[in-house]
Amino acid sequence: MVPVLPGLYVGGAESCTSPESLAAAGVGAVLTVDAEEPPAVQGLRAMHVRVLDEPGADLLSRLDDCAAFIGAARAGGCAVLVRCHAGVSRSVAVVTAYLMKTEGLGWEEAYAAVRAAKPDAEVNPGFQGQLRLYEAMGCSVDSASALYKRYRLQMLTERYPEIQDLPREVFAVDPTSLCQTPNTEVLYRCRKCRRALFRSSSILSHVEGSGPAAFAHKRITDSVQLCGDGREKCTSYFTEPVQWMEPALLGVMEGQLLCPKCTSKLGSFSWRGEQCSCGRWVTPAFQIHKSRVDEVRTLPVGNFQAAKT
Repeated sequence: MVPVLPGLYVGGAESCTSPESLAAAGVGAVLTVDAEEPPAVQGLRAMHVRVLDEPGADLLSRLDDCAAFIGAARAGGCAVLVRCHAGVSRSVAVVTAYLMKTEGLGWEEAYAAVRAAKPDAEVNPGFQGQLRLYEAMGCSVDSASALYKRYRLQMLTERYPEIQDLPREVFAVDPTSLCQTPNTEVLYRCRKCRRALFRSSSILSHVEGSGPAAFAHKRITDSVQLCGDGREKCTSYFTEPVQWMEPALLGVMEGQLLCPKCTSKLGSFSWRGEQCSCGRWVTPAFQIHKSRVDEVRTLPVGNFQAAKT
């Protein structure tokens, strides 16, 4: 194991084979990021995060939990060892995220700092992408963030259609089950029958495309212009799945999205992805044509509220 910060070490599975070495380093807590939970080490606080060292594995969702464990142990006066099987990818990714969150470093700068301490470190490409996304979200996993929602859907796409059931948390609440839409949100209704379909918080904006050239990967930055929020180049809204869509999505790769009340065609979906009119390829895609819905904005009027279409 090697020190990265005072009271923070990174290493492989062999790092815990010598209790004497751990005691000499003041290690009182061990965070293991591995597919299998290791045997407990007597006298040490332990946390296990079950993640394979594969580009498609989800480490991002656990980064805040890992940072909290490391921070609490260090605040309590003991050193922490973060380990994985080889000590080069998963453990390094977690320590990199911790530096980003606590030291105010960008992902590349944090990664370079860990590699300076451990030259054989090599985070797999998938985890590198997750660290970029972690940085884009302000080093905090926000389940309400459009960035995180799209990431979560892309993780599902990797396993679809082999999965039997879609997790409930990927579906936005059907707006018809809510008493009212918050003043800050726009409600979208079927233009034909006025059935409420989704809220503005369910729209997943995307980087504006420019035909085939737009399909190349671009790093997300604050300066990137987004579309999908009403600009003319995008003639559809791409949303997260909403509860009323569930019957149409299960067991098939693509299909139509119909209004659950009047069955008029609203758009389409594809787990493989669809191309927006702006040229951007969106994966997975849950596409509602703007021409098939109306915006309803709720405006405060004295002690009452009025809907504006």
